[in-house]
Amino acid sequence: MKTVVERWSQEKRYLFIAIVLLGMYLAPMFIMGENSHIRLHDNLDSNIAWYKVLKDNQQLFGPIDDTIAQIINGLPRNAFGTEFSGIEWLHYFLPSMTAYAISQAIVRVFAFAGMYLLLKKHFMQGEVFGAIRVFTALAFSLTPFWPSGMLSTLGHPLALYAFLNIRSRDSSYKDWLILGLLPFYSSFVLGFFFFLFAMGILWLYDGIFRKDWNGRFLGGILFMTSMYLLIEYRLVYSLVFPGEPNSREEYFSAYLSFSESVRLIFKNYVVGHTHVLTLHQYVILPLSFLALGIILWKKLWKRERRFVFLFVLNFVLSAWYAFWFYEGWDLLKERISLLNDFNFARFHFLRPLVLYLLFALSLRVLWTNGMKWRQLAKIAMIAQLFILFLGNPEVYYGKRNTPSFKEFYAQEQFEEIKAFIGKPQDSYRVASIGLHPAISQYNGFYTLDTYNNYYPLSYKHQFRKIIEAELDKNKRLENYFDNWGGRCYIFVDELGKKYDYGKNSKKQIRKLELHTEVFKEMGGEYFFSSVPILNASDNQLKLLKVFDHKDSAWRIYLYQAV
Repeated sequence: MKTVVERWSQEKRYLFIAIVLLGMYLAPMFIMGENSHIRLHDNLDSNIAWYKVLKDNQQLFGPIDDTIAQIINGLPRNAFGTEFSGIEWLHYFLPSMTAYAISQAIVRVFAFAGMYLLLKKHFMQGEVFGAIRVFTALAFSLTPFWPSGMLSTLGHPLALYAFLNIRSRDSSYKDWLILGLLPFYSSFVLGFFFFLFAMGILWLYDGIFRKDWNGRFLGGILFMTSMYLLIEYRLVYSLVFPGEPNSREEYFSAYLSFSESVRLIFKNYVVGHTHVLTLHQYVILPLSFLALGIILWKKLWKRERRFVFLFVLNFVLSAWYAFWFYEGWDLLKERISLLNDFNFARFHFLRPLVLYLLFALSLRVLWTNGMKWRQLAKIAMIAQLFILFLGNPEVYYGKRNTPSFKEFYAQEQFEEIKAFIGKPQDSYRVASIGLHPAISQYNGFYTLDTYNNYYPLSYKHQFRKIIEAELDKNKRLENYFDNWGGRCYIFVDELGKKYDYGKNSKKQIRKLELHTEVFKEMGGEYFFSSVPILNASDNQLKLLKVFDHKDSAWRIYLYQAV
């Protein structure tokens, strides 16, 4: 008798293999727990700590005008976004690393399902293309997306599947359910604003060129947009009732010369961007040029018009991204604050969808051109999956010797510091040197420094006085703080833009110049430094104790402002 697997169709076998591979990719986080190595930038150094701060301060449902005293003597609650975000709920009810692993699984499963459904119904029908559909969907689901973005980019295929069903008047309640639920596990400003804008352009195209002003399609766009505006009510409120000036008002985004903008086009086109990494440069990009060559050679323009459109769009998105930072926008951005406050460069967040659709269509071009080309297509699929597995966080960050989750937040070490200080944590304020303040925040300390894109501008100016002398020494740090300021850190000229000096570092600070009196006026009492300060006494600082711990990535020098 044949086994169950033998009775399956070939495509179902591919699906079984894909599910196994996806499980293998996710397994390290669930098996290793807090010993896992995960992304540090815009993740461990920020978002994960923010979720815990909300939980510890019971501020998930905090009033719209409330503040969180633990950060900068009162960070606006709205800086942490909406409570109707699924990832906020995971971190509220579960330990941080457990919530993180489950979120990764949710995103990757729905990314796989969305791309598979989209390809099967709208881009690549027929049993012969089963392998392309399945393994392109798997590859898409394994891309190293920005974790706190959730389905903001990897949910685009599922949303496009639903919209194309509605557009073709072949929809069911499931498609509307997709449009209604996706906003609870994604972000409007970090992905779906740009996607919905693209859907609006598609609707206009149908109306103008096809004379089909599809009311249901428009209704779907308005419905999903309305869901986002309701869920993101805090963002809407801050736009309608802006209140006091915030740090975003000193964000200066038009700074690149023409030649620098051109270089950035090709850097983004080939390498991508940290928040939407696709790892496309090794296989997908050259494969798309090969497929384009075949199309040109065989004059397949009409048959492969979708491929040609996506090929051009891929470059256009990179060009738009790069030239958004061109200095020629300067005057316009100065006059229209929205162009600075909202990052319209993020249209390039559509690129993961575009690139992996382009990958699938490139594979199809090869697949339909004979057995030798088909073998090359199979090799390309295997190669892309291999590259993506090398990008697995445990592999990528583990081999770079970055701290594990447990080593980064060093909870036992910071408990020792807390016990040594021996006072209620809300009775004093701390700041970090050579160390991300998110670590202190995660461990319940009240910090004067922070990493947030939205906080009072008056606080930024007050905090700047502490580090004024250090900024004067280093124009790069001065520009970084003054023209952005999202990292409201104790910047030190001798440390530069590095905030994670490990316990094995030999680095020392020899000529620190802080305005300690301003620090004390703001409530500051202690500095947590990851490196020794040789002229501490010149800054009215006294070394109290050095803390070391086997499960920590850091050696903490505890200084008191005296």
